[in-house]
Amino acid sequence: MAPALVVACILWGLPRLRRAGRAAPGARLEAFMLVVAGVVVLLAGLVYFGRDGKIATYAALVVVQGTLAWWLHRRR
Repeated sequence: MAPALVVACILWGLPRLRRAGRAAPGARLEAFMLVVAGVVVLLAGLVYFGRDGKIATYAALVVVQGTLAWWLHRRR
């Protein structure tokens, strides 16, 4: 679950660094959604490939979490 957490922290934290001082409502929910999406992708990769650590799983992780972060950012 560490890759999901790291990517979620990066995608959640970087936009907030640019807007220092302004706390967005629902920020914790956004972080939670990013982590959950990442864990789901990692579990799906584990089930599909039968083992952990496949590059395709990590690529899907970045695509899914990146798309979700983009959507959440555009929604505001």
